[in-house]
Amino acid sequence: MEDTCCGQGGVNQERLDQVREVISRFRMLQGPLIPVLHEVQDIFGYLPEEALRIVSEELELPMAEIYGVATFYSFFSLEPKGEYVIRVCMGTACYIKGAQAVLDRLSQELDVPVQGTTADGKFTLDATRCLGACGLAPVMTIGEKVYGRLTPNEIPKILKSMRTPAHTH
Repeated sequence: MEDTCCGQGGVNQERLDQVREVISRFRMLQGPLIPVLHEVQDIFGYLPEEALRIVSEELELPMAEIYGVATFYSFFSLEPKGEYVIRVCMGTACYIKGAQAVLDRLSQELDVPVQGTTADGKFTLDATRCLGACGLAPVMTIGEKVYGRLTPNEIPKILKSMRTPAHTH
C-alpha cells in the first residue's frame, strides 16, 4: 500500500474527500470558514489550492474571501511546511537581545530565506511575533520545544541534533 500520509502533505483524492467530510461537519456553524481551514491545514500541513476550491464550492464562498482569511492569519500557510518548523521570536525583548543575528545564522546554516523551506523538506524557517517567553530572550521554537537565551553560535549544534536519526520518525 502506498504511503500517502507523509512528506509535505501531497494532494490526493483521499485527502480531498477528507476535506469534504470536514466541511460537512462545520457547514451548519455560523462562520465555518476558519474552523474548516484549520482542519484542512491539519490534513495537508498547509492550504493547497485544490482543497481551497472545494471549500469555496461547498461553502459557497468566493476564493478571494478564502484567500483573504488564509493570508490574514499567520497560522495559516499556503505553502507546504517542513517536517520541523523553526520559529524565531522577533518581539521587542527578543529583538533587542539579538534575535536578528540568530535568525540570520539559521538562514545561513539552512541555506534558506526566512519564511522558506529547505530543499529536502526538513525545515521551515519563520520569523514570528512574541512567543510569550520574553524572560528567555532571544527565543526560538522547533515544534513544541523552546530554546532560550540563544546565541548564533549555538545554532549549528541545535540543527545537528535535529538532523540525527534519533529525530526521524
